Amino acid sequence: QVQLVESGGGLVQPGGSLRLSCASSGITFSIYDMRWYRQAPGRQREMVTTITRGGTTRYPDSVKGRFTISRDNAKNTVYLQMNNLRPEDTAVYSCNAKWYTSEYWGQGTQVTVAS
Repeated sequence: QVQLVESGGGLVQPGGSLRLSCASSGITFSIYDMRWYRQAPGRQREMVTTITRGGTTRYPDSVKGRFTISRDNAKNTVYLQMNNLRPEDTAVYSCNAKWYTSEYWGQGTQVTVAS
């Protein structure tokens, strides 16, 4: 049974930091490209960042320089370090594992940025 379990969300003040984790089981983690997505109320889901199985990372301009994705293949875990958080970063953050047509999602973790 495949599981992706996110953790690390919470309430943080603007300018603060959070580190999200996504622990996987049931897949050969190292061959999967891993992504973080987010969805705010009333808005479409958007991709936050990607790290390929080879370690290449990509970020949209909205988070570039503030967010960092990393992976630990020995722990089957992907991380999202979020710094200088803004109220507009408030959303449910979900991790995604994809390898060709094989794709899995976590349940998501809430991140709220407010003073």
